[in-house]
Parts: sequence; structure tokens; C-alpha cells
Amino acid sequence: MVHEMIDGTYRQTNLPNESPEYLAKREELRLAEIALLNTRERVAALRRGLPKGATIQDYEFIEGPASLDDGDAPTKKVRLSELFTAPDRSLVCTAWIDGYNGVAHHVAQNVDLAIVAAADPSTLRAYARERGWNRLRLLSAGESTFKYDLGSEDAPGHQDSTISVFTRDSDGTLRHFYSGHPWLADDVKERGIDELIPVWNMLDLTPRGRGTFYASLDYGTKVQAVSS
Repeated sequence: MVHEMIDGTYRQTNLPNESPEYLAKREELRLAEIALLNTRERVAALRRGLPKGATIQDYEFIEGPASLDDGDAPTKKVRLSELFTAPDRSLVCTAWIDGYNGVAHHVAQNVDLAIVAAADPSTLRAYARERGWNRLRLLSAGESTFKYDLGSEDAPGHQDSTISVFTRDSDGTLRHFYSGHPWLADDVKERGIDELIPVWNMLDLTPRGRGTFYASLDYGTKVQAVSS
């Protein structure tokens, strides 16, 4: 039955006892999923079609040793331009960490990835050791204006998650390509970039959804129930 159209519904399982009501609602959901897929593909195409972005300065970051096992010193200054490893590759900088540690080695086949945090190198690396962030390039924004310029921190110092993509022209010119934020509008102050965070996608597959759940820095020490 799987992948067969039977009595007007495209079957997703071989279970023989699914009720007509369930099958009808599942078919409605399937069509909505197709619509979402097409919309997502259109959004991705629009993003890829953006013209050249603004030129940017060669921001300076602070980085500790390559391995977390080697302590926190010595630190070194690293320029944004140095984060590109080859021509024609994009650079993705983000404040997210958990969601990308597990897939960093896959992402690295196509783009350069760096985590830029407001924290100083030793604080950032301490968190990394506790949480097993061992596949990511961890950078402190230091005294640069990177966080403010890209919108992950406002003038008073309030921070939010942001993902930014940069390119480097053949002549070495650095450009901003794209930035995404949770805020999309005055009435959309969350979830603007949730599709890029696996935990939300997983919760959205469940009957209770994400409810009031927010990720905690204390994961592994307590269970935070999802409430609707």
C-alpha cells in the first residue's frame, strides 16, 4: 500500500486499520506538505537569486587552539577572509551551536562554517567541552562590530540568534550575502529561522507540537516537558 493511491488517499503506511477519518486528514496534510515543499523551494530560489550584497570589512575574531583538549591558550586573531578555505565557497557564520555540531562534517563538503559568539574564548570553549561541541570552529567576536553590524546584538547589548552567509569575490572583496533572524516582522518575533534548527522540526512532528518549550542550556540535567 505504501506510495499507492487508494480510494483517493496516497498511503504512507501498510497499516490495514487506519480509519477513513484518519486517512482523509492525512491526505489533507500530505497536500499541505507538498504546498510547503513548493513554497520552501521558491523561497530558496529567491534567496539564491539575490544580487551581490554589500561589501563588508574584514572583521577580526579571536580563536583558541584547534582542539578543545589543548586548553584555551594561546589565542590568535583571525580575519573573516581567513575563514574561507577555497575559491567559490560560501562562509556561514551563526550563533547556533548544538544543531550544527553533528552535521558540521557534512556541511564542510560544500561551505565553510564558523560559530561566532559574544563570549570570550575561554568561556566559549568551556561550554564547548561540557556540551561536546568538538566539530566546530569556535570564534569570539571580541571587540569587533560584527555582532552589531549583522544584527545579532543591538546597541544596549541584547543578543539573539542569527545566521549570516558571506562570499568572497575573485579579487578578494568580502560581501554579505544573507542574514536570517527570528524576527521577520513586528507581529512575527519568533520562529523566523526555525526551519534551520532540527529540534523544532522534530517537535513539530509530534501530536503535542512544540508548545511552550524553549531549549535550555542545562540539557542533560533535567527534563523539560512540552506543554501546550
